[in-house]
Amino acid sequence: MIEVILKKGKEKAVLQRHPWLFSGAIERVKGKPANGDVVKLLNDRGDFMAYGFYNGQSRVALRLLDWNEETEINEDWLRKKVRLAVSSRSNLLTPATNTYRLIFSEADYLPGLIVDKYADYLAVQVLTSGIERLMPVVIDELDKLLKPEGIFDKSDASSRAHEGLETNHAVLAGKHPPESVEVTENGVKYSINIAEGQKSGFYCDQRDNRDIVAKHAKGKKVLDCFSYTGGFTLNALKNGASSVLSVDSSALAIDTLNKHISLNNLDASKHTAVQSDVNKQLRILRDQGDKFDIVVLDPPKYAPSRSALDKASRAYKDLNRLGMLLLESGGLLATFSCSGAMDIDTFKQVLAWAALDAGKEVQFIYQFCQPKDHPVRASFPEGEYLKGLLCRVY
Repeated sequence: MIEVILKKGKEKAVLQRHPWLFSGAIERVKGKPANGDVVKLLNDRGDFMAYGFYNGQSRVALRLLDWNEETEINEDWLRKKVRLAVSSRSNLLTPATNTYRLIFSEADYLPGLIVDKYADYLAVQVLTSGIERLMPVVIDELDKLLKPEGIFDKSDASSRAHEGLETNHAVLAGKHPPESVEVTENGVKYSINIAEGQKSGFYCDQRDNRDIVAKHAKGKKVLDCFSYTGGFTLNALKNGASSVLSVDSSALAIDTLNKHISLNNLDASKHTAVQSDVNKQLRILRDQGDKFDIVVLDPPKYAPSRSALDKASRAYKDLNRLGMLLLESGGLLATFSCSGAMDIDTFKQVLAWAALDAGKEVQFIYQFCQPKDHPVRASFPEGEYLKGLLCRVY
């Protein structure tokens, strides 16, 4: 096996079992590994440190897999990791929920592999060259464990380019998913376009948070921003909201949301959808003097890296300032960040700045997080990307 030698003084993160090793920490490579090869990592004294996937053109040069020298990184090792991830989610499948994440990359010790379940279909995203080379085994194991109607590859993330990989949309096993796959989450029905939808087709990471916010919605006037296909909207209507205004820039998302209202036999007269840039629409609502009891802000990733954090913080502050101005006194702001670079303490500070600018008093009454099918590995805090706060605003 090809050996990679660590620079002196660069052992700390490896010893703490962080799964990423950056290229700058490598002293030299003995041999010429291909992207995706399993290599052995040694310290500067020649002692074994870990096994990992190598990629010579990625800033993350090694994705560490196992810290036990006696371990063999082979087909059996891979199948055991897949089985462990799938079995750990077995309690999530209920009559009320048949869509969730089965494998969550580094958190499940399979760096670069994401698998989501949508009723009888699986959607896969492959983000590393190491996993890409092992996909025939992964697909075979998933097929044996779950016997899905089909497994579809949604590997179109821009991060694949950093690993020297092209985008891929293809059936990996079974049937091509139909244009519409009906799934159920918390008793709410959704029609998912697996092949063409964003990410893997649906944002299942907000499952618990949608339910939590909806429990406050009875008799309330709700504004759902960045509504996409209606997760927060549908749950609020189902739980008795007096009205919901949904705002999203995508015409397709709005059209799908309206179809979801019909699919769930909800009262369409209580719902209004607006296709618009959210920040622009918030200013229009402010200028009109509109007020709401609950405002939901679930924007896309503003800070893809730490270098973008200052700019993202200003964007989050302005967005939340506008949201606060639209609330009745004592109303609730459910606000989120899916930026891994934005930690919860920084997010709280941003909201404090937003409150000052809006002339509002804010109480943090609940802290949102990602659900248990998106676990956070103790040695990989970067996996905790989704955070949010339920705020009472005066």
